[in-house]
Formats: sequence, structure tokens, C-alpha cells
Amino acid sequence: MNTYKNKRILITGGSSGIGLALARQLSSLGASVHLLARSPERLQSSLKTIKEMRISPEQNFSAIQADVTDLETLAPALDQFEQAFGAPDIVINAAGVAHPGEFAELEIETFHWVMEINYFGTVNVIKLLLPAMRKRGSGHIINFSSIAGYMGVYGYTAYGASKYAVRGFSDALRAELKPKGIAVSVIFPPDTDTPQLAYEGPFKPPITKILSGNAKTMTADEVAAITLRQAAKQRYIITPGFESSLFFTLSSLLGRLIYPIMDMQITQAIKKLKHP
Repeated sequence: MNTYKNKRILITGGSSGIGLALARQLSSLGASVHLLARSPERLQSSLKTIKEMRISPEQNFSAIQADVTDLETLAPALDQFEQAFGAPDIVINAAGVAHPGEFAELEIETFHWVMEINYFGTVNVIKLLLPAMRKRGSGHIINFSSIAGYMGVYGYTAYGASKYAVRGFSDALRAELKPKGIAVSVIFPPDTDTPQLAYEGPFKPPITKILSGNAKTMTADEVAAITLRQAAKQRYIITPGFESSLFFTLSSLLGRLIYPIMDMQITQAIKKLKHP
């Protein structure tokens, strides 16, 4: 059964990375897909791509140029979207940024920037779209966290804090919205081959590079496919890939045992740096 056919779906961060991969796959499944992002050039290019993958003339598409951190422009943009197409059946919050670096070296502005986009950007979009979804009594909200949202990763103090916030927010939101007929899912992808991951490379501390070099990188299409399969079952926790699933299980069931494992990996990385 195709859960997504004829559904109206809004994706933030939909012009690149996992957001665009989700948009392509949803278009090929018969959904009407609406992209929200900041760059008009990338939005138009991505919009053209997903239109070419439609399977029915009844599907409709749009590009919303807006910044999820700027409520003054975001609110009228989403209001215009709802007036034109109606409330979305599914909202996917995939907009996000990361800037790695050891805490002592990061500027305080980096922490505010990452939190504004990853956490408050997610909150802003839901806050504006939820009233119509509640009035209708149905819908599905899909929020993107990260492995760094349940396990502290060396070099990602700013990013990890924002993604832990997304998880905590999603946990409470799920409890509030389930009785009202609205599902919530939270996704914890591992390192994914996207422009964002390429951006992070030059800023990663040496230890972080060694740790990430040991991890398997997934493609955006792989993460998107798993996300859509699990979300179709209204699964709340979605952990794409073996490593994400393994570490989530370890951190959830074994609790404090995850920290000695992390410490051991960091110690091994330090030894490699001292004795390459």
C-alpha cells in the first residue's frame, strides 16, 4: 500500500541533501511535494527535478523561499502556502546545519546559529502549521535529529546540543499530539553523504576525523527510503542504518556502558595521532 499517494507534504531543507532525496522519492510515489528553503536558485532547480518524477498530473508542487529562523517572513510564506494548497498532511523538518570543532575553539555565535536553525527552526515551522492540522484532526510531523542527538560525539558540542533539543521536543510533542490524531516521528541518521557533510570536513578536529573515518557513511537516498518506510508505519523512533540502530540500542538499554565505549574509541584515535 502506497501511504504517500495524493498526500500533501511540506519539506524544509528540501532543496538539497536528505530533504531533496525525500522530495524525489515522494514525488515518484504520487505525493504533492512542497519545498521550503532559503536559496531561490537551488529551490527552482530542485523543484524542476521533482516535477519530472511525478507519476500523475494531479500532483502539485511549489517552492517556498523562506528562512526557518525568521518568523516575520516565515509566517506569511506558510500562510500563503496554506491558502493556496491547504494544510499539509505531512510536515518534514529536514533543514539543518552543523559546524564541528572542539568546544574551546568554537565561537559562541556558532552555538546560537546552529540552535536557531536546527531546533528553533523546527519549532517555528510546527508552531505555524499545527493549528490547521489540529483543526483537521490528522497529520504527521517528521523531525530530523541525528546520532549526535542521543550520543555525544567528539567535536560536535554545538550540533549535538541542538539535536538533543530536537529529540526532547519531539518526545513531548508526540505525547501531546497523539491523542489529537497527529503522529510524530524523529529520525536519527548517521553520517550521510550530503553537501552538509562535505562542508563539515575542513572544520573537524583530527580526533573527529579518525572517529568518523571508522563509521559507514550512508547515501541520502538510503536514509530517505528507510525514513519513508518506517514513517509509513507511524514508527516514532527511526534509526537508519546498522550503526545508528546499534548505538541507539546501546545508549537506550545499556545506559552508562556507552560512555566507556566512546572513551575507548577516543583513546585509540589519540594514539593514532601520536603514532601514525
